[in-house]
Amino acid sequence: MRGQSAAKLGIGVVGCGNISMTYLRNAALFGEVELRACADISPDVAALRASEYGIRAVSVDALLADPEIDLVLNLTIPAAHFDISFSALSAGKHVFTEKPLATSARDGRRLVAEAAERRLLLGSAPDTFLGAAGRQARRLMDDGAIGRAVTGTAFMMGRGMEHWHPNPQFYYQPGGGPVFDMGPYYLTMLVNLLGPVARVMAMATRGQEERLITAEGPYRNTSFKVGTPTNILSLLEFHSGATVTFGASWDVFRHSNHPIELHGTEGSLRLPDPDTFGGTVSLSERGADWADFSSESELYGARNWPYAAPDRANYRMLGVADLSRALISGRKPRASGDLALHVLEIMEAILASGESRESVAVNATVDQPPLLQEDEAASLLA
Repeated sequence: MRGQSAAKLGIGVVGCGNISMTYLRNAALFGEVELRACADISPDVAALRASEYGIRAVSVDALLADPEIDLVLNLTIPAAHFDISFSALSAGKHVFTEKPLATSARDGRRLVAEAAERRLLLGSAPDTFLGAAGRQARRLMDDGAIGRAVTGTAFMMGRGMEHWHPNPQFYYQPGGGPVFDMGPYYLTMLVNLLGPVARVMAMATRGQEERLITAEGPYRNTSFKVGTPTNILSLLEFHSGATVTFGASWDVFRHSNHPIELHGTEGSLRLPDPDTFGGTVSLSERGADWADFSSESELYGARNWPYAAPDRANYRMLGVADLSRALISGRKPRASGDLALHVLEIMEAILASGESRESVAVNATVDQPPLLQEDEAASLLA
């Protein structure tokens, strides 16, 4: 294991689907990490990614046994997150996983406990809050720009996946839905800015009992049954006393709600889509006109994705680089397993409240991750 040495952190990727291309490409940006191998349920897909990035294609078992692999980057589908992450930890590897940490808080707690027992680092997406917009918003909050946060809103709304995804059924079954699929971006940003959540109340419905697939592919013009809520409105009570409305829906054609707004005793703050690392943060001091803080020229804020015609900032792998630095300095990674577990517990509480129509306490808590300062953010680059 790398431990305190200056050698690069050797990374093995498990799961070589679409999301892997962003991580693999961005790895070259960071000086303390090095791609070494990849594995996938489809050997042909693993071989393709390996040829594209000059790494070895191996089986999952071989990757977990490889002494050159210090960290397993788990980019499998959510249903496989727990098994792959637990196996990697059991093999003595550090882990960074795509969101969610697991599909149940129970499994999430097992991963956090396993990592702690083995003295390994566990990190999880999303790491978007470490981007330029997230850092700008955190600085403003820490500086008291809006005073004491009182209330706010966060909305993730759209029409779902069946109009563009050729096989979208799994999105609409237990463990999926808009809260588990997109909620981690919004909830992680809110916890980063406001601290942990204490209690939630929610109402959950399904806009349609069946969905029609209109995307091109073998299932076009076929229907499937919806097995999880697709329209959720929740109220989050934070330990700080702030209350925030969080809405997540795949039953909305068009809307004008801003992704995140926070309102305090001294002003209001507006954030861009937390599924990106950039965008414009806006501040209104005591009702004044919005003052915009663009992140286009800031570190991890420039548009770089999609590669052919970039329209947003996408620096996935930043959380892995921060974990690598944490390993050297002996601190927790910012996009930690503890943070991801708290978000997972919030999401589970939202769905439980939606079913029971009663408030649900979020019993565990977590510390806000420390702000990623600009000098450290720059030092992560190759």
